[in-house]
Amino acid sequence: MDIFTVFSIIGTIAFAVSGAIVAMEEEYDILGVYVLGLVTAFGGGVIRNLLIGVPIPTIWTQGMLLKTAVVAMTVAFFLPVKWLKTWKKSEAFFDAIGLSAFAIQGALYATGKYPLSAVMVAAMLTGIGGGMIRDVLAGRKPLVLRDEIYAVWAMAAGAVISLGWFHTPAQLLILFVIVIVFRMLSVHYNWRLPRRSLKYALAQSVHTDEKRAAAANQEQVERNQHD
Repeated sequence: MDIFTVFSIIGTIAFAVSGAIVAMEEEYDILGVYVLGLVTAFGGGVIRNLLIGVPIPTIWTQGMLLKTAVVAMTVAFFLPVKWLKTWKKSEAFFDAIGLSAFAIQGALYATGKYPLSAVMVAAMLTGIGGGMIRDVLAGRKPLVLRDEIYAVWAMAAGAVISLGWFHTPAQLLILFVIVIVFRMLSVHYNWRLPRRSLKYALAQSVHTDEKRAAAANQEQVERNQHD
């Protein structure tokens, strides 16, 4: 197997099991487990293919990966609860494995065919697309939009591959580990991108406006009574 296939298998297993566990947490039946697992494992690649012009039906040529995902989800479905609890405790780590593997796979897919910016987008979408679809279907806020630095590491992997800094199998394996390490560091130290929340500010503003309106109404009532 070439390095591309290796990363495809690693990412497929990690994300298929991730989707299956989320489906079981949401109390989906076994069909829902398979659907959510397959969407998580292959959704990012489908989105990437849409953007770079690769025919969508090519997903059906990945018979080995589809079988791998089905086997991984079946195993996850029948695992003892205590094993699933162990997985949950290490969820961020396994998610980092899937992110790293698929980001590198997506970058390898686009390198040599598209410019740097397109390779970075391909790496990012392949790494995070399936997880975003998973969270939306499960009724959750997408992890990538609210959690620690996430997509940045996928884009960085795409950039260094496109620039030719990592291209041999050994170098790509090193990059695979680097992305996992930085993802886990961002989880451990709670690294986040700058954000600006208007939720409480707008709520406070509305509350203040309501108090002013109530005070004005009370004043008008007192004036009417005085007259």
